[in-house]
Amino acid sequence: MRALICSILILIAVPTKAEDMPAWFKESFLDIREDVAEAAKAGRRLMLYFHQDGCPYCAKLLRENFGDKTIAEKTRKHFDVIAINLWGDREVTDLAGKPTTEKAFAKALRVQFTPTLLMLDEQGGTALRLNGYIPPHQFHAALDYAGGKLERKQSYTDYLQAHVKEAASGTLHDAPWLMKAPLDLSKREGKPLLVLFEQKVCAGCDEMHAEGFPRPEVAELLKRFRAARVDIAANEALKAPQGKAATMREWARKLKIAYTPSLVFFDAAGKEVFRVEGYLRPFHLSSSLDYVATGAYKKQPEFQRFIEARAAARRAQGEKIELMK
Repeated sequence: MRALICSILILIAVPTKAEDMPAWFKESFLDIREDVAEAAKAGRRLMLYFHQDGCPYCAKLLRENFGDKTIAEKTRKHFDVIAINLWGDREVTDLAGKPTTEKAFAKALRVQFTPTLLMLDEQGGTALRLNGYIPPHQFHAALDYAGGKLERKQSYTDYLQAHVKEAASGTLHDAPWLMKAPLDLSKREGKPLLVLFEQKVCAGCDEMHAEGFPRPEVAELLKRFRAARVDIAANEALKAPQGKAATMREWARKLKIAYTPSLVFFDAAGKEVFRVEGYLRPFHLSSSLDYVATGAYKKQPEFQRFIEARAAARRAQGEKIELMK
């Protein structure tokens, strides 16, 4: 009877793009407490996949990550996966037992990017959270880390440093708009601060410096920031925005930076106001810069709403928006 009811609910309530999801994703009543318990009983963990229709990074995740046989098998071995629509209206019972909706649940968890993947432990705590798309070789490592319950033994950042190898230039990229060492990020100059967290072996950093930062719109927006680069593996000293001395490595770990490049934005008073921790193409890079430079984050706390409005305004003016170019 329960299976019949579940099937009926799925036919009625699943978003129109549900057919694009892998068939092995779990069909759920969206009682997250129950899903955590069922996964634990089966020797697995629960993964919540936050998505939205028309999201190119979600399509990339489904195609290149979950579409890979070895990743799919590893995911199925360690996790029950449930898809949550960022703007959905299906009823969800959250971890506190409170009834809510998909979109309210996502908002409460401060989901700003799609895809966002939340990997929960056996008590419903967060074992690992991925805010945005990451490429397959890093995704393998994320599955091994959270699926192997390694968060109890070491940080995700240290795990990635030890286990992820990728083809990259092996150099840090200089740019005239980056602050020179030694970095004193506590200085107040009336501009917001952008800190790029990078490392030498970083294909995403290579791509962002080659394709993202040189774009005219991005280059123009960068003028509205004080910008600095922090090497997450370096023991070079710096002064953080709040005035505390630390090494680059120490500060990156204090901020729980794992993915590179990550962009962390601070207001003119040195308070963190926004961050990007996943793979971005130039349109979303410029949108992130615009979101902070204009102060839009103060009025619109949901970044995805800001992007939608920004893209719609440009299309209305006849501009063709290329999200992944």
